Amino acid sequence: MGRPPTRPAKLKNGFYIEVKSQGSSSILIRRDTKEQMLIAAEDYSRSKTVTIKGEMFNDKWIVE
Repeated sequence: MGRPPTRPAKLKNGFYIEVKSQGSSSILIRRDTKEQMLIAAEDYSRSKTVTIKGEMFNDKWIVE
């Protein structure tokens, strides 16, 4: 057994949404295009709380 990592994990390039169930922690879901991200957000919003995070490119959030 080794030490746990001290550096946060790098995220891949793409569009992210945060999905959270009531009473549990949240997870990030990545999609390749903005259209796919919006469709996924609509699908998950029926049963969970969804927050659109935006686009990640080279470890930086792109502000639109």
